[in-house]
Amino acid sequence: MTTPAADGFRMPAEWTPHERTWMAWPGPNDTFADDGELAAARSAWAPVARTVRRFEPVTVVCGPGQSAAAAALLGPEVDLVERDLDDAWMRDIGPTFLTDDRGGLAAVDWTFNGWGAQHWARWEHDAKIAAHVADLAGARTYASRLVNEGGAIHVDGEGTVLLTETVQLGPERNPGWTREEAEAEVHAMLGTRKAIWLPRGLTGDYPPHGYGTLGHVDIVAAFAAPGVVVAHRQPDPAHPDHEVAEEVIGILRAATDARGRRLEVVDVPAPTVLEADGHWADYSYINHYLCNGGVVLCAFDDPRDALAADIFRRLFPDRAVTLVDARTIFAGGGGIHCITQQQPKPRVG
Repeated sequence: MTTPAADGFRMPAEWTPHERTWMAWPGPNDTFADDGELAAARSAWAPVARTVRRFEPVTVVCGPGQSAAAAALLGPEVDLVERDLDDAWMRDIGPTFLTDDRGGLAAVDWTFNGWGAQHWARWEHDAKIAAHVADLAGARTYASRLVNEGGAIHVDGEGTVLLTETVQLGPERNPGWTREEAEAEVHAMLGTRKAIWLPRGLTGDYPPHGYGTLGHVDIVAAFAAPGVVVAHRQPDPAHPDHEVAEEVIGILRAATDARGRRLEVVDVPAPTVLEADGHWADYSYINHYLCNGGVVLCAFDDPRDALAADIFRRLFPDRAVTLVDARTIFAGGGGIHCITQQQPKPRVG
């Protein structure tokens, strides 16, 4: 059986040009348990979609019969399609898009099992969304046997991928897989050749802290350019993520990428709030989204919002940085990066 890497495909970095962004519309489920929570979620997802639409086309996948209500919040410029859905985290349930040097577009359809078969998750329909979206995009699809999600990987587009041990190697997803086996599958699917393993994600991403992914990397660290990584820092020693972040930053600073470069690590301080909804907060500015000419950055009505925006403006001087309130999204278990999925423009040469 052929693989994307063998066929010349690789996952481009998020900062390369996009064809469009894909999102999913919140519907009734265990995450949004009542009408008030569902309405709040839709009111939080909509400004993200509208903000991204200022920079590139956006398609939102809605559950059957939900397009009309979605259009009222999203506006006429956002495209809508209807498919059966369980939840609304397109980064994780959607495909991971790939390109080659011949103008081709492909997609990885990871095996999805509800973030490790968590008790609150349903995935009968979400396990099929990646294939639906890839088909709508006209992408050649490669099915992976690895249980994985888009928020659990981050690439520099030059051969390096960030991973976390509690996701790809966790018994909830891939029991019995060795590090070498998981890494080989990731490289075969993404066209990468060097993995940098982080030990875990933020404290709030694990039980009993509500909805979580068991350690997605895109809330902890992300490439901002070849050789440059942004990393979450928790300045307050009272928060358990203080030690988690220090360990992650230390690993990243000691790491080299696929081209042998020592990584430059830009640490981004967490918001000042330590608790949310009775749990340790996992609020993070790392969970941002890059779109054509823009950076969509999580905001928390916090004094450090402005500091984070300044850091990202320095990192991306040619992009407009827009802050969008992400507190409701985080209450559901993710952030702005978690609800968006880029479809890169095909490239030649």
